[in-house]
Amino acid sequence: MTSPQIAYIDLQVNGYYGVDFNGDQLLAESLNSACRQLAADGVAGILATITTDTLERMTRRLDRLRILRETDPLARRMIRGFHLEGPFISPLPGYVGAHPASAVLPADTSRMQRLLDAAGSLTRMVTLAPECDPQLLVTRQLAKQGIRVAAGHCNPTLDQLDAALDAGLSMFTHLGNGCPLELHRHDNIIQRVLSRADRMWISFIADGIHVPWPALGNYLAKVGTQRAVVVSDAISAAGLGPGRYSQGGHELVVDAEGGTWSADRSHLMGASTPMPQIEANLKQYLGLTDLQIRTLTSENPRKILETDR
Repeated sequence: MTSPQIAYIDLQVNGYYGVDFNGDQLLAESLNSACRQLAADGVAGILATITTDTLERMTRRLDRLRILRETDPLARRMIRGFHLEGPFISPLPGYVGAHPASAVLPADTSRMQRLLDAAGSLTRMVTLAPECDPQLLVTRQLAKQGIRVAAGHCNPTLDQLDAALDAGLSMFTHLGNGCPLELHRHDNIIQRVLSRADRMWISFIADGIHVPWPALGNYLAKVGTQRAVVVSDAISAAGLGPGRYSQGGHELVVDAEGGTWSADRSHLMGASTPMPQIEANLKQYLGLTDLQIRTLTSENPRKILETDR
């Protein structure tokens, strides 16, 4: 049983209920339909997430999404801003995840500004790899403009992570994902981030697939609910059930457990679990209280959107 009092704020939504926010043919009616379904599922606001592609395609998608949002009162209310996940992430296998490595770029202030201009004033978060941001110029550029800087799909050393935190980094995107299946058992990105949990917000995909429940329970115990955030990482297949779908021009399969796999089952591609089911899962598998779940899915995301650090 979910709690209707929780008004979810989801900081990572790539699409929803058959609508792909990264689609080049996104229509006003489709965006409205996705927003109506999100609202019906108890979501009060989202960051529409644009993922790695060529700069031309990313700027075009941001511009289109911005214009469509402006013309729709519901979309303006639901879409609190944009989350740019890429293209300044690690191109290395495993760390790049489902993002096309061919489109990954080193962080560059002029490229970043081009994306920001296309989004208008709506960019609220950017996920990048600190080790791919020379002299941390883009991190400083974003922090100066009050845009949340998150590390993700990355493998910085501890020194690089600390330097990024000093420069304005203040979040980590979906810890436990965006990294290889096999890592050094002690010196790895998960352990480094956990060791700095007191200095940043940390988000998790809580579908039981991206991070198994015992591991997620351990991570939350270390981070604490006051510094953790739950996101859906929803894609266009979210809420539709098992089947074969297309996301950003790529074929994917949603299995019976809700896992969203590439057509060859080699890696996950976003997630398909709606927030009400995530809430139910957190209660069932981790025994979290209503207050803890509200903190993770509503209160903390609101705080992140209200402040720049």
